[in-house]
Amino acid sequence: MAPAGLVPSFLAAIQASLSVLLVIFYGIVAARFKLLDSSSGKAISKVCVKMFLPALLLTKIGSELHLGSADRYVTILVWAFVCHLVSFLIGVAAHLILGFPDWITAAIMFNNTTSYPLLLIQSLDETGILSNLIVTDETTKDAIERAKSYFLVFATISSCLTFAVGPRLIDTEHTPDQLDDKDEIDDDEDDLIEDGDAVAEAGLSSTEQTSLLAPRARQASVVSVSFFPSRPRAASVIVYDRRPSGVSKKRWLELHPQTQWWLLFLYDFLNAPLLGAVLGAVIGLVPALHRAFFSDTTEGGIFTAWLTASLKNVGQVFVPLPVVIAGVSLYTSMTKPKSGNSPVVSTPWLTTIFVLVVRFVVWPVISIAVIYALATKMNVLGTDPMLWFAMMLMPTGPPAMKLIAMVEVSDADEEDEHKIAKLLTVRFYP
Repeated sequence: MAPAGLVPSFLAAIQASLSVLLVIFYGIVAARFKLLDSSSGKAISKVCVKMFLPALLLTKIGSELHLGSADRYVTILVWAFVCHLVSFLIGVAAHLILGFPDWITAAIMFNNTTSYPLLLIQSLDETGILSNLIVTDETTKDAIERAKSYFLVFATISSCLTFAVGPRLIDTEHTPDQLDDKDEIDDDEDDLIEDGDAVAEAGLSSTEQTSLLAPRARQASVVSVSFFPSRPRAASVIVYDRRPSGVSKKRWLELHPQTQWWLLFLYDFLNAPLLGAVLGAVIGLVPALHRAFFSDTTEGGIFTAWLTASLKNVGQVFVPLPVVIAGVSLYTSMTKPKSGNSPVVSTPWLTTIFVLVVRFVVWPVISIAVIYALATKMNVLGTDPMLWFAMMLMPTGPPAMKLIAMVEVSDADEEDEHKIAKLLTVRFYP
C-alpha cells in the first residue's frame, strides 16, 4: 500500500497532472509537424462523440452496473443533475447580474468529465496512491474500473446537456451534423425564416459582450429563441429550416417558433452517448444480458470474446483522443496568422479568471465539503471510498476540452474553438 499523507498525495497528483499535460503536448507536437490540423481534429472529435464514447459507456456501465449496485448509480445521477443545475445558476447570475458574456454559462456548466478524469485516475493508479481508497480484498484494477464507470455515468448527463443545452447557451442554434444526418435543407428563398446583413457588414469587434459563437450566416435551426432572450442581438443571422427526421416541412413550418424550439431541444437530447449509456444500463441490469456480454465464454458469455471485446477496444480509444485534439486546437490558436480585417480573437481576462476560480476553487470546496458530510456525518453514500473520491472530483476540472468538442461537433468557426483553447493556457492577449 502506498504511504498516506499530504506530501505523497501531492507528489502523486503532480505526476498524474503532468501525464495529462504531456498528452496535450503530444497533440501540439502533432499539429506542429502537420500530422493533424483543425479539419482533421474536427473529424476526430465527431467520431469520438458519436462512436468511441458510446462504446465506452456501453461496456463500462454495462460491466459494472447490476441490481446490487444500482443505488450507487442513482446517487451519481442525482449528483450530476444537482451539479449542473448549480453551475447553470452560477453562470446565469454571472451573465445577467455581473454582465459577463453569455457563453460564460456554458464554460461554468460543463467540464471535462470523461477523458480528463479517466486519464487522471489511470495516472494516479500508476503512482499507487489510490490503493489507500481500497477497503476490501478487491484488486486496485477492479476499483479503478468501478471508478471509471462512476465517472461515465456522470458524463452521460454532462454529454446530453453539453450537446443539447450548450450550443444554445452560447447562441448558436445547435449542433452537429444533424444537418447532414437528419435534415433536408433547401437553398431557395422560401427556406429562409429570417434574413439579415452579413457579419462583415456589421462591423463587429471582439469584446467582453461578444458572443463566443459570433453571429454569422450559418446552418441553424429555427427562429432564434435564446436562453437569454432579453440580450440584444449583435447582428442579424440567417436561420434555416431544420426539423426532426420524419416531420414534413409543411407541418413543421405550421408550428409556432417557440414550439419548434422546444421540440428540437428535447429531440437533441437523443444523442449517441445517451444511447450507449442506456444500452449499457439495460445490459447491466438484465442478468441474462449481463452474462452474455461480460461473463467468460465458458460461463455463458456468448458475446464476450468478439462483440464485447471489439466495443472495449473502440471505447478505449476515446480516453486520450479528445485530450490530444485539445492540444491541436491550442497550437492552432497560438499560431493562427492575424488578418488585418479580421477581429482580434482573444479571451477576456476577467471572464477567464472567473471561470477558472469557479472551476478550480469554488467547486472543489463545495464538492469536498458536501460529499464528506454526506459520507461521514449522514452516512448516505455507503462504504465505498472510491465512490466518494469520484463524486468529489466530478464537478471540478477544466471546461476547455469539453467545450472544444462541443464547438467542433457543432461545426462552428475556428475562432470560437481558439477562444476556448486559450483557457488551457490562460491566454488573455491576442
